[in-house]
Amino acid sequence: QVQLVESGGGLVQAGGSLRLSCTASGRTFSSYTMGWFRQAPGKDREFVAAITRTGDATPYADSVKGRFTISRANAKNTVYLQMSSLKPDDTGVYFCAAGFALSTYHMTNPPGYAYWGQGTQVTVSS
Repeated sequence: QVQLVESGGGLVQAGGSLRLSCTASGRTFSSYTMGWFRQAPGKDREFVAAITRTGDATPYADSVKGRFTISRANAKNTVYLQMSSLKPDDTGVYFCAAGFALSTYHMTNPPGYAYWGQGTQVTVSS
């Protein structure tokens, strides 16, 4: 069992930056693929970014490529999402997820993850 707690969300103007953090409980954090997803009101949850156990692969959604960076610190049981050049379309609840996905397909889709955090709200004003 893994518990995930996100932090770092908030209100920011378009063009600004935020860094989200997700800290996991337990001693097996380094065994998990980690992902970030987001959900806007009235929309389905969508993939944002993911990172393999060792960080050697980091797929991104096309909508955030070049603006967002995912990273992890296994010694701190933490995964980060650095978000820059934020747009109003980036508004939503951002969720951290942990799983055992190995393929790009499973890393970029919610069923590839076994554990989810409660989410943190990100609001980008125009």
